[in-house]
Amino acid sequence: MAELSRLAVLGAGHLGPVIARLALRAGYPVAIAASGAPEDIALITELMIPGAQPRWASDAVADADIVVLAIPLHRVQDLDPGLLSGKLVIDAMNHWPASNGVVQAFEDGGSSEIVAGHLAGSAVVKTFNHIGYHELEDRARPAGTPDRGAVGIAGDDPAAVAATAALADRIGYDPVRLGSLRAGRALQPGGPVFGVVLTRPEFERAVREEAAGEEAVREEAAADAVTGDEAARDEAAHDGAAREELRSLS
Repeated sequence: MAELSRLAVLGAGHLGPVIARLALRAGYPVAIAASGAPEDIALITELMIPGAQPRWASDAVADADIVVLAIPLHRVQDLDPGLLSGKLVIDAMNHWPASNGVVQAFEDGGSSEIVAGHLAGSAVVKTFNHIGYHELEDRARPAGTPDRGAVGIAGDDPAAVAATAALADRIGYDPVRLGSLRAGRALQPGGPVFGVVLTRPEFERAVREEAAGEEAVREEAAADAVTGDEAARDEAAHDGAAREELRSLS
């Protein structure tokens, strides 16, 4: 049996320990790190994440194959891109102004696209962000279970997406590949699957319906633009005809 990837989970708040526990149960070696010294989280790791190894963030990342970001989003700008270069980085964070306030750097565009821009040497994949941390742990199910939930996976690197999909499957979820990192905007707050646990068919239907609605809006806007152009041309032609008529009378 092939050796499983080594995980480094950055963030020891709510979501990080949940992902660490699920990965440990699935057989993955897991290191966890917070913003301070390993000793600061040693007790909580022993009690809440038995089997995980508390480490300095730099050491955990250096030895990992997969790095999970489960830190407050504003702290991403403090990460050293060189430390994460060449790593598969799972972005499990959200820009959610209603809950965590506005982070100005993440106001325009998809948050994971901005994370990927900062971590330019990493293969960033968006997942695990659209399910609450309680539900993420409670709703994990073995493959084939009728009510098994789905998680969306979005990224631009096919190998990184495949590895993340394998991780999602092993920890108890059906992976749904959405395509590019930009497609991961469907997983953000306000998106069609955010905050609910859906089965794979329900998840895929919600994403399709959202995409269809967005396409209809784009088509309507394009049609309005064409109509506006035609109206402008008609008005210009009318004005030109009126001027010609006035010249003929003078």
